[in-house]
Amino acid sequence: MQLTELRIAGFGGQGVIMCASVIGRAASIVENGYATMTQNFGPEARGGACSAQLVLSPTPVLYPYVNKADLMVLMSQEAYVKFAQDIKPGGTLIVEQDLVRVQGLDIPDVKVFAIPATRIAEELGKKMVLNVVMTGFFGAISQLISRESLRKAVLDSVPAAFAELNGKAYDAGYEYGLKHMQSGALDLGEEDPVTITE
Repeated sequence: MQLTELRIAGFGGQGVIMCASVIGRAASIVENGYATMTQNFGPEARGGACSAQLVLSPTPVLYPYVNKADLMVLMSQEAYVKFAQDIKPGGTLIVEQDLVRVQGLDIPDVKVFAIPATRIAEELGKKMVLNVVMTGFFGAISQLISRESLRKAVLDSVPAAFAELNGKAYDAGYEYGLKHMQSGALDLGEEDPVTITE
């Protein structure tokens, strides 16, 4: 694992903080690397802005804050407007397909991948697992952490009664990511770059 700066953002109720926590757990506890996480959220229980910053590294992390992210996971339009311009040139942007319209991104060589994580979660019967779907997708697209390590971190982070559902959500996101990797990143030259044919 190389030093990687990540930002995950959306709104309260989407499981942004848990998504970041699971990735940090997988990198540090499961794979014996190092991870730091800082978080920021509004006073609202649901609906307010929410974000987390992660620094993953093979060596101890000396500075825990993200300046320019190598990789971003954005799950709301507000998060996109606020953070998208802070991605590094050549970075990877992952968005919730139905909630984020990618436009006006003038950072060179950014690769954009989209997933209808909320829809997939709803099809599994629980909208609340959209963050786990997104975690699986992140794992497949980024290849930063092994599939098994990330899945273990997911299952270690949820009550046993919900392990099966969360395992299915993770696998659904990961498989969608593998399929999406074959078709490639979105073309930002398109008028509506987040429309994906299934």
